[in-house]
Amino acid sequence: MPTLTQATGAQFTRILAIGAARGDLVVPNADIVGPINSSDEWIRQRTGIETRVRASRDVQAIDLATDAAREAIEKSGVPASELGAVLVATISNPVQTPSMAAVLADRIGATPAAAYDLSAACAGYAYGIAQADALIRAGAARYVLVVGAEKLSDIIDPTDRSISFLLADGAGAAVVGPSDAPGISATVWGSDGSRADTVGMSNTLLAFRDGTAGWPHLRQEGPSVFRWAVWEMAKAARRALEVAGVEASDLAAFIPHQANMRIIDEFATQLGLPDHVVIARDIATTGNTSAASIPLATHRVLAEHPELSGGLALQIGFGAGLAYAAQVVVLP
Repeated sequence: MPTLTQATGAQFTRILAIGAARGDLVVPNADIVGPINSSDEWIRQRTGIETRVRASRDVQAIDLATDAAREAIEKSGVPASELGAVLVATISNPVQTPSMAAVLADRIGATPAAAYDLSAACAGYAYGIAQADALIRAGAARYVLVVGAEKLSDIIDPTDRSISFLLADGAGAAVVGPSDAPGISATVWGSDGSRADTVGMSNTLLAFRDGTAGWPHLRQEGPSVFRWAVWEMAKAARRALEVAGVEASDLAAFIPHQANMRIIDEFATQLGLPDHVVIARDIATTGNTSAASIPLATHRVLAEHPELSGGLALQIGFGAGLAYAAQVVVLP
């Protein structure tokens, strides 16, 4: 029996560039408090959100993904035609199939790159970075585009007090490629499907079809999710540092999923982050964009602190599933 030829790739990888696209509408708390019988003060105290960005009705998640991807590709210097794979993390593709990734690959000129979507909610981008790293080192692709893209305003109930006021629209993209030195650490990731009912959709499309329920929208058990994020995800973040072989003091930035400012602050305390570590707080003016939140926050951190380029950042995504992923990366 003949021996199969096996592909091999680069020993190390890194993120070459980041791109971003935010919704075109700035939505202050005052515009959404009526339907949830709340106040600007309540939202600020509980979440740290002052405004969130949402997209106009005629702007879709794929449009945001396209803009973010084009910026990342241009900044990376890698032609779209050299992308071996396009990965899109999303929970808001308005169709079950085809994948947003396949349509995106065509839009940006990456055909015939492999293309597929990831459904890991707020952990999706970090999952995508882990997969891009593995694909390149395995020789399955030389360059990979990872995108987190969401139009969450399509799947909210404005009267839902558990999550609707958090959610926003946007896309962030990263081009990942080979490197002479390690630029993406091993990923600490996992899931707990036994707690799947704490964050997710209010009902199924089948129930909507049958007329037994309304349009499915996002909802969560806020206190349960908060406790899980604060305690369990802080542990995952610490394990990611250990796996990467670095200390909190070695970091230039901490870029967690932008779920809630109180969670971010608690993370910083539990990790013992020193004052020099820049903590991403994009949620204050962008809101929670699920899979797009980490790359959007990274894009803002680098825009405001360009001197951090080349430094280490700990990023962690966590959300519905319950799914999570954390890794240390070298900032592009």
